[in-house]
Amino acid sequence: MLATACASGGGGPRLAAAECPIPASSETDYVIGPGDTLQIVVWRNEELTATIPVRPDGKISTPLVNDMVASGKTPSRLGEDMEAVLSEYLRTPEVSVIVTQQGAANQVQVVGEVATPQSLSYRDGLNLLDVVVSVGGLSEFAAGNRANVIRQTPDGQVECRVKIKNLMSGDMSQNIAIYPGDVLVVPETRF
Repeated sequence: MLATACASGGGGPRLAAAECPIPASSETDYVIGPGDTLQIVVWRNEELTATIPVRPDGKISTPLVNDMVASGKTPSRLGEDMEAVLSEYLRTPEVSVIVTQQGAANQVQVVGEVATPQSLSYRDGLNLLDVVVSVGGLSEFAAGNRANVIRQTPDGQVECRVKIKNLMSGDMSQNIAIYPGDVLVVPETRF
């Protein structure tokens, strides 16, 4: 269904690979999102240490900390916020937050005519070639030079036309940066 909606051109403006904008949130530090799983470690207080999911509303609850917003914060910022709340109960609390599993907000979706369509976990420095290699390349029916990266930007959704076949032939101008939340759509060749 997503592939059909994206292939029909129902999104925002179509741009060439070189014109593809940076998304609204492209910070280099990991930003927590709904669906992430966090390990909260409170040093010298094992009973307060827990592994918890970030709820769909972006909040978490732990012993002594109820309904704290986690979504949109870096792990270090969330740790600092938790330390502030826990300081009401503990003397100089030290909190570490570790993301043990990424949720959908920090995934890259790959759909259409690739060897193995899937969701990939985002990592710093990810580019189009990395994504194509991770999904096993294009299928034999792929229209690789008509692929699009769908991205949310501060101005709304855009579709960036990427020419994967040209990239695989050495045209590195097509090797754009990929960000969390991007969707790569590879259509089928028209016969």
